[in-house]
Amino acid sequence: MKSTFNSWYDKKARATDELSAETDEVSVLLREIKKIAVVGISRNPQKDSFFVARYLNKDGYTVFPVNPGADEIMGLKCYPDLASIPEEVDVVDVFRAPDDIPAVVEEALKINPKVIWLQLGTGDHPDQKKRAESKGVKLIQNRCIKADHQFLVRDQAG
Repeated sequence: MKSTFNSWYDKKARATDELSAETDEVSVLLREIKKIAVVGISRNPQKDSFFVARYLNKDGYTVFPVNPGADEIMGLKCYPDLASIPEEVDVVDVFRAPDDIPAVVEEALKINPKVIWLQLGTGDHPDQKKRAESKGVKLIQNRCIKADHQFLVRDQAG
């Protein structure tokens, strides 16, 4: 299963060794984390952000929707920004446009998560990766947390 998974991501033209090492790290990470803030979550259940957050919530993660235009999403209290979340967050999962990423990373660094996860479609941000890692925060980009969980955790559990 891991080779199928790696070949799916390998379409992103990443070195196989680099991808494999990152995949091993992500596999461990997904077993350790508990609380995920989803920045840019939509109220629309047809949108990827909603679908991914619902999947994570149903699989037992505590999900904190972050959308300043909503009071509630998926029956969960929605927060206008990361600083408003009253608990520590392990992962900040980001569904925002590429131009918004630097500001979101800065906001995320203020709450000191273990990981900032930039979903597929948010672009490449090597400067943000360096910035986060200089603060001791892992930044993952061009990966889908749901796909990673399905391939690396859920398929291994059964």
